[in-house]
Order: sequence, then structure tokens, then C-alpha cells
Amino acid sequence: MPNMRYVILQLGDKLQYVEMPADYAYQLSALNLRLNKEISKLTAQDTPELPLAVAECEQLELLQENSIIVSGLDYINELEQSFASLNETNYPLISLLTEIRALQAQLEQWYEEEIV
Repeated sequence: MPNMRYVILQLGDKLQYVEMPADYAYQLSALNLRLNKEISKLTAQDTPELPLAVAECEQLELLQENSIIVSGLDYINELEQSFASLNETNYPLISLLTEIRALQAQLEQWYEEEIV
């Protein structure tokens, strides 16, 4: 069984739990912090609301029945779509998308290798 970590994200009073390969959890946390820092510079309308990475852990036991764990690849795919759909002209959005897509490619490769 692969070694996994969990990144806990917070948006308002809601928590989101993202399961990541242990070697990539830090990258998601760092990407999240960078995106949160840079999102205020975007001028496009409908910029996505980003949760803030608040914690990482190796084991996670959810006690609320309505809480779910999202796979890291699903989360990063959704994140990429939300930023790719922006019509940004004043800020170099391409650099943020490049970082998102780099982690996306790494996760896709990791999941392919783990499934085979």
C-alpha cells in the first residue's frame, strides 16, 4: 500500500481533506499557499475561492459522516480547470497554471505507476 499524507484545507468554516502521495503532499501545500498569495493580484472576474492549507498529517480518521476525503489528482484537476477558465489579461496567469500543471503531471504519473 502506498504511503499517503493528508492535506487539510479550510475555506471559511468548512474543511476539505485531500489525500496525496506522501512525496507530493508538501508540494500541494506550498502550491496552495502560493496561489493564495497571488490570487489577489488577478483582475479576472470570477476568480476561484481558494481554501487555505492549514495542516498535513500522515493518518486521518474522519468522525463526521458527511466528511469525505478527496483524491489529490481529483483536487488538482479541479483546481487546474478553475484557473484555466479564467480570462486574465493583466497578470501572468500562465506561471500559476504552469505550477498547477506540473504537479498535475507528477500526480498523473504517480497514479499510473501505482495502478499498474
